[in-house]
Amino acid sequence: MATVYDIPQSDLIIELSKELKKIKEIKQPVWADFVKTGAHKEKSPTQKGWWYIRSASLLRKLYIHGPVGIPTLKRWYGGRKNRGYKPDGVRRGSGAVIKNILNQLEKAGFVDKTEKGRKISSKGISFIDSASSKIIRKYPDLEIYR
Repeated sequence: MATVYDIPQSDLIIELSKELKKIKEIKQPVWADFVKTGAHKEKSPTQKGWWYIRSASLLRKLYIHGPVGIPTLKRWYGGRKNRGYKPDGVRRGSGAVIKNILNQLEKAGFVDKTEKGRKISSKGISFIDSASSKIIRKYPDLEIYR
């Protein structure tokens, strides 16, 4: 059975986002079309379905890195802030986006809370592994990932 480590992350995130769209607990809020994903961004995302892509990315990060807190996730999703002629600064990602996605993933049963932060549940592990297996079946000639 294929796992997260056996396939390219871009293929996995695309497949997971397609699967997450089918789950009723995970919905893009109305305000998500107008919000920036962090203080370092100048505009809101223009890509359709970016909420599901971010959800898939968060789910993958929780799978790989174990129990992780929201401040760490904000740091991972942050970036460089262009400050004009001054040196660039580092800004964190949006906590509201991360918290809302984690709450939706908890309602769906993919994520559990612990003392050290959020971690992926057994249902979440099987969900990601089944998506990984689908990707492996799509590319039978890729022996690298087996």
